Amino acid sequence: MEPAARGSSFQIAVVMNIRPGFHVNAREKSEEYLIATDLKAQLPSGFRSGEVVYPKGKLEAFAFSKKPLNVYQGTVILRLPVDALATAPPGEQHIPLKLRYQACSTELCLPPTTLPLDAAVNIAASASEARPAHSEIFSHR
Repeated sequence: MEPAARGSSFQIAVVMNIRPGFHVNAREKSEEYLIATDLKAQLPSGFRSGEVVYPKGKLEAFAFSKKPLNVYQGTVILRLPVDALATAPPGEQHIPLKLRYQACSTELCLPPTTLPLDAAVNIAASASEARPAHSEIFSHR
């Protein structure tokens, strides 16, 4: 876990690896009754977040729907921009997240799931101690 500095911005990435043969509905769902993918954060004191950046879905045709559905398949990365305010406590901090989604195949849909996640971030007192982390995820947009 590389440190982020007080007074700086960083991103939390949630990587969804969707099993082959399955899909989840994209954030912008195609039908009102569908369960959209949704990420929420409970930020502790000293942090502020922007809007979650969801990837664009892909329109796919399914036998059970008259029109193509906007879905995610394969590997999908959701990004949450976060500001560590000057008042952010130094050291390891935990940001609770909740990821809501519904996985479906061409034959069935599993019940909607809300998955609790924990993003750990190390807050450094100064920018000189901060270093970028996980370039394999954050270098791809």
